[in-house]
Amino acid sequence: MLAVIATGGKQYLVKTGNVIKVEKLDVKEGDTIKFDQVLLVADEDGENTKIGTPTLVGVTVSALVTKQGKHPTIRVEKFKRKVRYHKVHGQRQRFTEVKIG
Repeated sequence: MLAVIATGGKQYLVKTGNVIKVEKLDVKEGDTIKFDQVLLVADEDGENTKIGTPTLVGVTVSALVTKQGKHPTIRVEKFKRKVRYHKVHGQRQRFTEVKIG
């Protein structure tokens, strides 16, 4: 079973058993979460495909939260030549790792 879900302003193509990292969700590790914004549901071979306008009503995808964490540090640098202006800022984006069930 394939599905396209929307969460955190992004869309993800998921299958049963996939492990994906999504934007941080306010749930604890080990909890089950249901994604209700399902845009598309299809079989593996693509026979029975249902497309939402924009989402499918009454269809949910459940997932198990496996980890809460942070991505590696990304350095953001601001620089203006000839003015001696230089700033470096680091940022670590938070994520939630879920296993699609």
